[in-house]
Amino acid sequence: MYDREQLHRLIREKALRFGQFTLASGKTSTFYLDCKQVTLDPEGARLIGEGFLDLLSESRPDAIGGLAIGADPITAAVVTMSAVRKTPIRGFMVRKEPKGHGTQQFIEGPVFPGDRVAIVEDVITTGGSALKAVERAEAYGLKVVQVLGIIDRLEGGSEEFRRRGLPFASLFTIRDFGIEPA
Repeated sequence: MYDREQLHRLIREKALRFGQFTLASGKTSTFYLDCKQVTLDPEGARLIGEGFLDLLSESRPDAIGGLAIGADPITAAVVTMSAVRKTPIRGFMVRKEPKGHGTQQFIEGPVFPGDRVAIVEDVITTGGSALKAVERAEAYGLKVVQVLGIIDRLEGGSEEFRRRGLPFASLFTIRDFGIEPA
């Protein structure tokens, strides 16, 4: 089990900001979660990797990945911690645009059609980025078995995943930080 309290403290100290912000979804918000401040922190990466592995313990996929670049450090943390725990899970990246040379694929990494995969994201708002990753993974032939987020802003993303039949779990919701959804 990962140290949930330690990860909560790191997110509160390093990632949570208050003010006026425009989110990737286009919505405006009085708070912002810059989770790269935690996913790229050594202790944060370890805790996130361990936390996601705990969320995956019952339905361990063949691989884990998500939309570049936000999901990349999460994927690396999970892959690394899976090796430490001796329960290896491969990683992959979903490009926003296909590479202009070589294979010109959206999917990069040691995955193959038919593999069972989990899609990861740092902050879930409407779920748009994760759903784009799901669509590209499925187009490649991967079987998406779960979507994971570090923090669910409780603004419709988790409901959209359920509506599409995608199991979803997050390490935290914004309520864990004393914030009510908009």
